[in-house]
Amino acid sequence: MTSFKSSDEMRRAKELEEARKAGLAPAELDEEGKEINPHIPQYMSTAPWYLNSDKPTLKHQRNWKQQMEDSSQWYDRGAKVFQATKYRKGACENCGSMSHKLADCLERPRAKGAKFTGKHIAADDKIQELQLAGWDSKRDRYNGYDTKEYAKVVERYEQVEAIRQELKGREQVEALYQQGKEAEAAAAAAAAGNGAAADGSGQGPDDAKIADDEDAAFGEVKKRVRTTAGGSTGSVRNLRIREDTAKYLLNLDANSAHYDPKSRSMREDPNPNRPANEKTFFGDNFVRNSGDYTTWQALNLHSMQAFDKGTEVHVQALPSLAEVMYQQYRSKKEAMSSSSKQEVLAKYGNSAQKAPDESLLLGQTEAYVEYDRTGRVIKGQEVKKRSRYEEDVLINNHTAVWGSWWSDGAWGYACCRSCVKNSYCTGKAGEKAIVESGAQMVKNLEAKAARAAEEAEARAKSTLSNKHLEKGDGVWGDAAPAADEELDPEKVKAALKKLEKEQREAEAAGGDERKRKFNSVADDGDGQGSVSAEEMEAFRLMKRRAEDPAAAFGAGTDGYDML
Repeated sequence: MTSFKSSDEMRRAKELEEARKAGLAPAELDEEGKEINPHIPQYMSTAPWYLNSDKPTLKHQRNWKQQMEDSSQWYDRGAKVFQATKYRKGACENCGSMSHKLADCLERPRAKGAKFTGKHIAADDKIQELQLAGWDSKRDRYNGYDTKEYAKVVERYEQVEAIRQELKGREQVEALYQQGKEAEAAAAAAAAGNGAAADGSGQGPDDAKIADDEDAAFGEVKKRVRTTAGGSTGSVRNLRIREDTAKYLLNLDANSAHYDPKSRSMREDPNPNRPANEKTFFGDNFVRNSGDYTTWQALNLHSMQAFDKGTEVHVQALPSLAEVMYQQYRSKKEAMSSSSKQEVLAKYGNSAQKAPDESLLLGQTEAYVEYDRTGRVIKGQEVKKRSRYEEDVLINNHTAVWGSWWSDGAWGYACCRSCVKNSYCTGKAGEKAIVESGAQMVKNLEAKAARAAEEAEARAKSTLSNKHLEKGDGVWGDAAPAADEELDPEKVKAALKKLEKEQREAEAAGGDERKRKFNSVADDGDGQGSVSAEEMEAFRLMKRRAEDPAAAFGAGTDGYDML
């Protein structure tokens, strides 16, 4: 924490700072003894007040975050930490190591484990927990890669390349030697023969052409290395054909198929929307559907279906058993398919085959048959008539052919009396069941007819007219009331008075139909919606019978009463 300074102290500090910048005074040292650059601004070199720094320092400007340097951390492969001399509790029962259990032991299974013998105890492996904290170190695919191993690969490749160059040089020397011998032999033959001069250079192979046994070196690319002292050419082995477009350049969209630079693989299709005839690369996953992949997929499917149906089989647990069962399944399936195909061909024939020779159809026989004028056989075996339908063919366990039974206009089997052609024979039990079902059907029809008659009779009785006649019998008709029916005299008198009143009102109206009241059989308040027996009796008493000669008072008696 800085203390208060006077004006003289501030002036002297300013002069010292200018002298340090000019190089006249030595630079200021921090708490660690390192020089502080005097040209650093004060707002950067001055520590904050909350650090309580009494000495000049630049520590607060350094990166205070912890550096995660874990890119070089990896497992110490094959390291051993302790070699025990006797078996310890909890160790592997096979080798005696405390690093793993019996199920994870990678050593050879012993006849008697270290738990029982106490000898040859394996050393404990070094167990490490690699905690990679950095983002890059977690995703670094080359973490743990040993460059010394690859140096061995390069060394081996260089040795092979040196041997190849040596062999190629020997072959060139032998070719030149052979070429010279051929030229000398040709020249000698020309001189001894016709004496014509022969050009030895034309007898050798054409330099512009490449022999079949020579390497065209198409895989090599001449590359010029540019340096400050000059240039030199060297041979660099090509990794791919330069005319082909790289996988990662087929689609430059960042959201397209992922390219793995270490394995140089692009598993997905970079251009899935383009038609197949316009692209040459479909992704590296196409190799998964080639070779024995389809067979392996069919084997897995067969094992899963067999396991679902109760068979104890598993591809990973019992691969040999699964393979044998699949082979047996395929052989049986092919045999069944072949047999069914032969049956179909035998039944319907094969139209793709060539028709047989017509002469074979007109074959001759030594059988003698003599016929009379009507066509009947006199001597010899009678030829059976062939029908277009199948004869003597028993199916579905039937003991009789179809059509051996006839009942009620339907054909059937005589063995079980079944009238369904595709039915299975049930024997006497089926015959008995058919008889019982026929009797039951007759009973059901009779019961149905009886119920229909009863329903028709009930409907006839429950019609509106029948109901009305039953309720008003002897009231509206001419039939007399029942003998046991008694009429109330008071009600008869009241009905007579009512009728007389209606007649007087009609006479007072003078026969005007417009003043006549409306007659209705509706409820008059007595709880009855129809004419009662007393009202009907009053109507009969007041009714005029003009056609009855004895109805008028004193009619036909000339003043004498009829006794």
